[in-house]
Amino acid sequence: MKIGTELYRKTLLTVSGNPLVEKLTLRYGKSLARKFIAASDLEGAIEEVKKLNSKGIMATLDHLGEGITKLDQALSYRNEYIRLIKAIADSRVEANVSLKPTQMGLALDKEIGYEHIRAVVREAKYHRNFVRIDMEDSPYTDATLEIVWKLHKEQLTNAGTVIQAYLYRSEQDVEDCIDQGIPLRLVKGAYKESSSIAYQNTKDVLWQYKRIIQMHLDHHVYTAIASHDDKIIRWTKQYALEHDIPKDRFEFQMLYGLRMQEQVKLAEEGYRVRCYVPYGTMWYPYYTRRLAEKPANLMMVLKNMGR
Repeated sequence: MKIGTELYRKTLLTVSGNPLVEKLTLRYGKSLARKFIAASDLEGAIEEVKKLNSKGIMATLDHLGEGITKLDQALSYRNEYIRLIKAIADSRVEANVSLKPTQMGLALDKEIGYEHIRAVVREAKYHRNFVRIDMEDSPYTDATLEIVWKLHKEQLTNAGTVIQAYLYRSEQDVEDCIDQGIPLRLVKGAYKESSSIAYQNTKDVLWQYKRIIQMHLDHHVYTAIASHDDKIIRWTKQYALEHDIPKDRFEFQMLYGLRMQEQVKLAEEGYRVRCYVPYGTMWYPYYTRRLAEKPANLMMVLKNMGR
């Protein structure tokens, strides 16, 4: 029996929130999660990026962690990101960084969270690098956009964020960000959201996703398209061809451990390709969202378990 994608995704995200499921996964699933996690430490992650760069693939490095409970944890994450930015500069790999606002303390103290994020962005600016402020679930959407707008007002324009296509509000958010010169990573969306604020049907999400990609390309704004969906990739290629949009005006972004051969192929075709490379030990939330994206990801893990 074929499981509907929407039902599968909702079910897995719900189950993964169960404390017992989390405990068992953390105990037995670490080796399986390695497919999606580049390394447990910074040094290992840099080595993986070097391998990607040798294949013509850029990277975005992400030190895993979210939903912290103490502000000293936020300080630790801030310090790790500053170390990460310096490591990118020293190793001269072609990479930027991505961080989650809740890593930096957004949910605990908004002002302290902002100060931590600003410190990271300032360090990145000094090294001529870029910071992607990741978009988490809907309770943090407004606060995340406010952080990026505030950074730009302080001339820290080397920061951008993410827009999730499945939210009803996303088209307006894209327009606002384009007007303010905010660089965006465009995604379908990976969190469990209510039908009151987000599209639930795959076709609706796909339509909205194409719409915001088109808005970006039509405004001559550099466009980061984060998707493993062949339909989206083919549609973007065709749209760019039909509208004389050069290949250096956009990039395809994919995740570490997924469709790696396709990433190489796109790079060989002359497209800009960026691989999202997570590292660290706080892998459970990220891992479960990857499994929830499509049944094939879970089937792959179950096959490995059988072996």
